[in-house]
Amino acid sequence: MPKHGKKFRTVKDKIEPLKRYTFDEAVKGAVDSAFTKFDETVDIAVKLGVDPRHADQMVRGSIVLPHGIGKDVKVLVFAKGEKEKEALDAGADFVGNDDLIEKIKGGWVGFDKVVATPDVMGSVGKIGKILGPRGLMPNAKVGTVTFDIAKAVGELKAGKIEFRVEKAGIVHAPMGKVSFGVEKLMANISAFIDKVTRMKPSSSKGTYIKSIAISTTMGPGFRIDPAYVKDLLK
Repeated sequence: MPKHGKKFRTVKDKIEPLKRYTFDEAVKGAVDSAFTKFDETVDIAVKLGVDPRHADQMVRGSIVLPHGIGKDVKVLVFAKGEKEKEALDAGADFVGNDDLIEKIKGGWVGFDKVVATPDVMGSVGKIGKILGPRGLMPNAKVGTVTFDIAKAVGELKAGKIEFRVEKAGIVHAPMGKVSFGVEKLMANISAFIDKVTRMKPSSSKGTYIKSIAISTTMGPGFRIDPAYVKDLLK
């Protein structure tokens, strides 16, 4: 079993294992304990009281975080005709249809997000087995299959993230970079938690948000008491 490095262990030793932190304490702790030379991403993990095996308890959506995620997102757009120009004008990095499909079939995946107009989804479906496992397949439910290309590209460039509950009932999402500082990270986290809270399935009974943890790319997690969610959303 791999062992963590000395710096990781030093940070982890400072975390009280039985303590449940406030959001502010957790974010500040994660930011202050970042020890790598690169600008680490701050991630959130939320354990939900849902059973994703049931379609009516699937929690899936997207949100444009107030301060983005601190990453230059490369957006690929599948479109044709006037929509190609609209995509380019909106800032898309790659625009096309059959030409891009063939390039992707050849192994190219040099992009972070994919948008497509509804009229080309038949063609895009041919590379579903390539895009799907990477979480890149366009989906109308999260706004990436649309004729409003300018809006979709603009939101992705601004820091729109997609999230989906995993089999274990956990939702993972990036909340920004350590360099954002506590205030901006808290604003992103508040917006995300508010979105997830409002998406509670009507069929979900009992406690909805069971646990929350904040961590950086290379650091240990700070566990948050879900009781502080109400205070956060105020």
